[in-house]
Amino acid sequence: MTATDRPTVAVLGTGIMGAAMARNLAAAGLPVRAWNRTRAKAEPLAEDGVRVTGTAAEAVDGADVVLTMLYDGDTVLEVMREAAPALRPGTLWVQSTTAGTELTGRLAAFAREHGLEFYDAPVLGTRKPAEDGQLTVLAAGPEPGRAALAPVFDAVGSRTVWTGEDGAEGSASRLKLVANNWVLAVTAATGEVLALAQALGVDPRSFFDLIEGGPLDMGYLRAKSALVLEGKLTPASFAVATAEKDARLITAAADRGGVRLDLAEATAERFARATAQGHGDEDMAAAYFASFEEKSAD
Repeated sequence: MTATDRPTVAVLGTGIMGAAMARNLAAAGLPVRAWNRTRAKAEPLAEDGVRVTGTAAEAVDGADVVLTMLYDGDTVLEVMREAAPALRPGTLWVQSTTAGTELTGRLAAFAREHGLEFYDAPVLGTRKPAEDGQLTVLAAGPEPGRAALAPVFDAVGSRTVWTGEDGAEGSASRLKLVANNWVLAVTAATGEVLALAQALGVDPRSFFDLIEGGPLDMGYLRAKSALVLEGKLTPASFAVATAEKDARLITAAADRGGVRLDLAEATAERFARATAQGHGDEDMAAAYFASFEEKSAD
């Protein structure tokens, strides 16, 4: 494959992010195969020109690029082992699942064992940026394959940030955890602000008016608040249960680095409580409900 070719891309995992990425790859004119453990979730992609396969091995057979966007690193490793018989040495593996630092190393080791070119490539963004092809791709991997990956990254994102030459070092995944720590902390704080306002009988709009246009104002706060106040927590842009998983990855990485993240640990527990209350599939803004004993604040 040369830099001017259109790479055939196998997308493994067609959840919120993977399905949107597969559609945008197909819309960009790239041949795309897609596989998902629950095939029914992948079937709608056929209308967008994506070839839906019954197995992961069928999806990767003859593909130039394999893109994994699954729930976590353990799932990625399991699926890639299933696909292993059909993996071709030299295939470019774009690993976009938020897998954390420890699992990224294990995935890179799998790539070496099977002669794959490993690219650590998580993305920043949720449902809408993914659907619009406006994700930010954080990528680390060898220089020779980057030109071939350019049409893939250009189809799914508006910006690619290269963080290193060796995907096995996980520099992109490490940066992703730092960014996610900020996102999850702001999400948790948003829920607590709304809960406190309710407890004190304060109209949230008066708080928004107070900070409007100043350094404390931010679009993300307003967007997540609106989902709660307007009852628009489904479909999720990023689910509570997934947010908890990422928060656990953050605290585990911090522990290995010898630092304590009290806020991240508390945020993980908030997401866990919201999931236990039945909000696991809702947008992560639903962590708001963790401030209350019951599922709703009424």
